[in-house]
Amino acid sequence: MAFLSRRTVIGTGLSVAALGALGYGLWPRMDGYLEEVERQRRLLSADPGLEELIRMATLAANGHNTQPWKFRLDDGTISILPDLTRRTEVVDPDDHHLYVSLGCAAENFVIAAAAAGQAAEVAILGGIAPRIDISLAPGAAMRGPFYEAIPLRQSTRSVYDGQPISAEDLALLEVAAREDGVSVRIFTDAADRDAILDFVVAGNSAQMDDPAWVQELRDWLRFSSTSAVETGDGLFAACSGNPVLPDWIGGRMFDVVFKKKAENQKYSDQIRSSAGVAVFLGERDDLEHWIKVGRSFERFALQATALGIRSAHINQPIEDPAVRPEFADWLGQPGARPDLVIRFGRAPAMPMSLRRPVSEVLV
Repeated sequence: MAFLSRRTVIGTGLSVAALGALGYGLWPRMDGYLEEVERQRRLLSADPGLEELIRMATLAANGHNTQPWKFRLDDGTISILPDLTRRTEVVDPDDHHLYVSLGCAAENFVIAAAAAGQAAEVAILGGIAPRIDISLAPGAAMRGPFYEAIPLRQSTRSVYDGQPISAEDLALLEVAAREDGVSVRIFTDAADRDAILDFVVAGNSAQMDDPAWVQELRDWLRFSSTSAVETGDGLFAACSGNPVLPDWIGGRMFDVVFKKKAENQKYSDQIRSSAGVAVFLGERDDLEHWIKVGRSFERFALQATALGIRSAHINQPIEDPAVRPEFADWLGQPGARPDLVIRFGRAPAMPMSLRRPVSEVLV
């Protein structure tokens, strides 16, 4: 694994604590939350065991922060398994996002293992019991900027600063994302971003017209820091810039303010303030390539983090079955299934999301 950044903008010099000082002071009622973030989002100890590597793996990107993975240790092999009890069957009926999430976790594990002096070999197994098997062998310790970015990577769901990203940094993002069987297209022109925005609005409007989709999203929201800490999962209000409220108030406020027009305007502001949009496409529409897309995206996100660039998913064009083929046609890929749509740019850090304890994901 080559670490390709020419600089580490937010490596060990800017810790989670520093990010907390920047991002958490705006949100009241965060008792215990920052302490839990600090506990989870730290680099490896001097002599880490496999459970520490798994902790780093769980800091990967994943849909709705459902953390749909299990880890099994067996005769020196670490297997990453789907946790189908954490499916989001409305937004992700064929488990596409779930397996992309497993690919993200696998990539984090590989990078953390390299930092601990372990070379990892990854095998993707399909069939009736699909999984990712990772075998380890002694190797040279490689603690580069991707590794240092793992605890700091986040999906930053805010308006960005609107400034362009340099050609040099865009090239680093493209190189980081290289994966056999996966292509990445980056759009920075305003006209292209506006065209993508039209697809986002179309997909978002269709989703918000679906009561089952709205209920599924609501089920994964955590309005209070208490609920976020207790569950260790889900979409905590502060992480997307929303007020931290008691759960009973937050639920009622959601029903009042979560409206199609406001959400579409939010996405318009966010995409137009972004430096660009990256679209990830697997060579084939199958489980193996979904996992490969996850590995590719995780490296893209870690390289972005190392460069001080934020990113966030705007996957509505690929989630709505009516919009998806139109989006593929616009990309010049008729009949293909685009896998991820990611906006990126620069902005302050937001509060970090939480993860469940390693003991809860080990089988």
